[in-house]
Amino acid sequence: MRVPFGSVKRELVDCGEDVRAAVARVIESGWFVLGQEVEGFEAEFSAYLGGSPVVGVGSGTEAIHLALVAGGVEQGDYVVTVPNTAVPTVSAISAAGATPLLVDIDAASFTMDPDRLRELVAAQKPRLGRRLKAVVPVHLYGQCADMDPIMDIAREFELVVVEDAAQASGGEYKGRKAGTMGDFGAFSFYPSKNLGCYGDGGAVVARSSDGAQQIRMLRNYGQERRYYHEVKGFNSRLDEIQAGILRAKLKRLDTWNERRRRIVAIYQEMIGNSLVRRPVCMDYAVHAWHLYVIRHPRRDVLAAALAKRGVATLIHYPVPVHLQGAYRDLGLREGAYPVAEAAASEVLSLPMFPQLTESEVEYVCRQIDASE
Repeated sequence: MRVPFGSVKRELVDCGEDVRAAVARVIESGWFVLGQEVEGFEAEFSAYLGGSPVVGVGSGTEAIHLALVAGGVEQGDYVVTVPNTAVPTVSAISAAGATPLLVDIDAASFTMDPDRLRELVAAQKPRLGRRLKAVVPVHLYGQCADMDPIMDIAREFELVVVEDAAQASGGEYKGRKAGTMGDFGAFSFYPSKNLGCYGDGGAVVARSSDGAQQIRMLRNYGQERRYYHEVKGFNSRLDEIQAGILRAKLKRLDTWNERRRRIVAIYQEMIGNSLVRRPVCMDYAVHAWHLYVIRHPRRDVLAAALAKRGVATLIHYPVPVHLQGAYRDLGLREGAYPVAEAAASEVLSLPMFPQLTESEVEYVCRQIDASE
């Protein structure tokens, strides 16, 4: 048996008719940028999230970038995040002109450790003052960071909070949707995401209507209305075709996420390899299970064995941010963030998408056990 990591072809069996109709609708309209499809998606995603205003943008990275700028981050400021995220999280901080400050993660959730956050902010705030501007907790693999203590720390030290919810569409924290707890929430609609388009796309969720209006201007060259530019902006617009595709898929998101949970239940029950550490869903969370990530002390050996047996796997992410060549200027070396570094050496993502069959999931479990 060959088990893919993901499959757009299988997804289209489920939603292809609606997707093709949406694309045709846009083409026939003759309107391709910031039209009715974007407005419709923004309204529908806002309703899904409980009413917070939503602004469609060009990508998840741009969602974080624009949210930081709207939150007042400027050249020379500092923004706190974690070292075990996708580099685009930190690319957005750099794009805003800021320097990333990193804090280690909680070993169970793989998300920002609030105690480490408090230690860092308390130590750095006297030195950096108002230049310590924001914090970006990452809802990694679909599980929300522990937002209540993070928000308490942010309010105490007057920090803007931008949730990186790129992997957490449909996830929840204590009954609240991922992306709706901070000052801003940033979503990615990259094709592999739980809610993905067929190209790049993203959205910013704002706590306030003023914040949403600021994002609308920033995404479109700083225009308040056509040819009247109130701020220095960018070109970061969710296009009409992608918005139409997202509208077709949004109505399936909860069903697809529930299917992901069924797949997780099989993995959790059937994997018996004693060397495998299975992921934990925190008590506060409704996990979106964008990825199902195990830990194994000989991760690369296991991945090679599974590949020989037809099972596709990936590593999210093999090199922490502070050990990437692009961020050597931070002056951080191996050992700086031991929890994140240990995870990076052991994590392995197993096949995870709603159209996986139960027989495929069971096959993956058997091959993992056979590799012990």
